[in-house]
Amino acid sequence: MAGSETQLVRGLNLRDATALVIGTIIGTGVFLKAAVMAQAVGSPGWVLLAWVVAGLLSLAGALTYAELGAMMPHAGGEYVYLRAAYGELPAFLFGWMRMLVASSGSIAAFGAAFASFLAGLLSAQPALAAAYNQVWAEAEVGFLGQTIHWRFGPPQVVAVGLILVLSGLNCLRVVVGGLVQTVLTAAKLVGIGLIVVGVFLFAAEGTWANLRGPAGASAWPGLSAFGAALVAALWAYDGWNNMPMVAGEVKQPERNIPRALILGMLVVLAVYGLINLAYHYALPVEALAGARSTAHPDALPAAALAAETFLGRYGPALVSVIFLVSALGTLNGSILTNARVPFAMARAGFFFPVIGRLHPRTAVPVAAIVLQAVWSSVLAVSGSFDQLTDYVVFASWIFYAATTASVFVLRRKLPGAARPYRTLGYPVVPALFVVVAGWLLVNTLHTHRVESALGLGIIALGLPVYWWQRRAKAQANGAASGGSL
Repeated sequence: MAGSETQLVRGLNLRDATALVIGTIIGTGVFLKAAVMAQAVGSPGWVLLAWVVAGLLSLAGALTYAELGAMMPHAGGEYVYLRAAYGELPAFLFGWMRMLVASSGSIAAFGAAFASFLAGLLSAQPALAAAYNQVWAEAEVGFLGQTIHWRFGPPQVVAVGLILVLSGLNCLRVVVGGLVQTVLTAAKLVGIGLIVVGVFLFAAEGTWANLRGPAGASAWPGLSAFGAALVAALWAYDGWNNMPMVAGEVKQPERNIPRALILGMLVVLAVYGLINLAYHYALPVEALAGARSTAHPDALPAAALAAETFLGRYGPALVSVIFLVSALGTLNGSILTNARVPFAMARAGFFFPVIGRLHPRTAVPVAAIVLQAVWSSVLAVSGSFDQLTDYVVFASWIFYAATTASVFVLRRKLPGAARPYRTLGYPVVPALFVVVAGWLLVNTLHTHRVESALGLGIIALGLPVYWWQRRAKAQANGAASGGSL
């Protein structure tokens, strides 16, 4: 069949790949996590240190993924590396977790974030805001021992519509998705640059004295508090692992995958450092701690408070526009990259064969993109993605650690394999990542036992599916062997 014989097209150049790295990392976390971190440690110095440590840890992971991606430039990212290092079962469980919750939940969350930011932009027009915020239906649903407050109205329609439109765009040739990503990433960086420049040049109350914080705040806040701030920062850096999922569509992958990962991470580190300095220059830490977060859901985000210092009442409107562009860019990048995981699983014989087929004209995994769009839309409407993604944070870091550790396994298992790029700082850099990731896992297991257990439970749900798929694959191979005799 032509569809199944079609091969992936390497249509993403270095610019596109770098835009994917930057665009899938910089989403909403850098705008919203400053409040959580200020609440946790109460000092600008400790907040900034948490950003630096999280950034260096993410860079260590990216440096390791750069070696793996250049060595095995195939669609699927971690699925490919885990399968090569540890076998089919760990790789399948990673893919199961990504498909069921992590990828689809993130896509649903970014769609919902766009809808939420749009509500903020419409707030200046009371009539439009009232119409937009209508609730057409609502209910409470029990799920995994939690009560989910489900509601449906215009924001959910916007979220689903956006997911479907961007998924449709990514059903075209991969170069289209790459171009959209490059444009949205550039617009996102320009928007953040406006906030940074505006604060440092025009903020009426801006002062470097804010970085000293209140008296006594420089004292060590404790490992638990610093760990909470670090986890919040890591959430804002999450996404650095996505670009290798489309390695099979990157031009000159042995060269461009490492360059894109390293260059993209360095840009993100610089952007995050500058905007957080701007936050603390514009606002005292007490004001940041009162910004929008789960503790203060009705407050303005930190970025909006900072923009108010030089734009007055127009600041929140500017930030809402930047939020919209940022959410669009992250959503597009997530759709483009994450659909390659079920595609790779299907090509390996561990998912429905139709998901492993490429469209004969566009050479992209349309069926995988459609499946991802449908399930993400269900989560966006159900409102359950927040709870689900909380459960898999712990599980995701298990796979991040295992994938990074695979560089040691594969250097012993495949010593003769071509490695166009070797991890900078090996073996210290990947070992440091694994050790810190292990500490985060232990700390999370201790402080969030229910969420961690439920995350492991979601992974365990994939075991019967794996055995069923393995049996179906064996039967299919047996039938093919019998037919050839």
